[in-house]
Amino acid sequence: MSNLVSQGAEARVWEVRELNMPAIRKHRFSKSYRLAELDQQLTVTRLRQEVRSLLRARKLGVKTPTLYRVDLANSNIIMEKIHGMTLKQALLQDALLDMAAKRRILKSLGSMVAKLHDGDIIHGDLTTSNVMMSGASGDNKHATLYLIDFGLSQFSALSEDKAVDLYVMERSFNSAHPIDGEELFAEFMTSYRRSSRAWCSTLNKLAEVRMRGRKRSMVG
Repeated sequence: MSNLVSQGAEARVWEVRELNMPAIRKHRFSKSYRLAELDQQLTVTRLRQEVRSLLRARKLGVKTPTLYRVDLANSNIIMEKIHGMTLKQALLQDALLDMAAKRRILKSLGSMVAKLHDGDIIHGDLTTSNVMMSGASGDNKHATLYLIDFGLSQFSALSEDKAVDLYVMERSFNSAHPIDGEELFAEFMTSYRRSSRAWCSTLNKLAEVRMRGRKRSMVG
């Protein structure tokens, strides 16, 4: 028995059972507009990169879903189901999180992303929808954050790539959390700067990425 949870441009996500436990199956589907051989090659390459990124992130101390099984032949990754809600959902519920709780959570997220970048992992789609919050209750001091969906991830030591990751996160806060997004992103960045070994070069590049983004917006 499986239930479709979501579908994106590259994959479908199903809720299934694995080892008699709730699990997630992520299936990368083929693209009919690509040559079959090229499509298969690209699919396998991206799937392998996603698995490598998940495993490396966990070694760095970044919480991600536990990997249960990889089925290359059918382009599937089967992993732990994280019980909770996305950070986007949580931040939009004022009854669930007061501003002090939000600051604690964003501090934790900033440290998490700094670990990821210091390990030269670029998430590729760093948004509040791709962070899960589990175990939240009461004052949310015991909430645990998990990074999910490494489907666009890559390994890179370039400050430019890390800056683009941060820019995507900033845009996510501005668009999905218009009321307090600027304040929340500032809290995230304060924690990132304190936690990252290479924050200076990354933040210098972030300023350049922002400038290019503004120019593109002005052009149309």
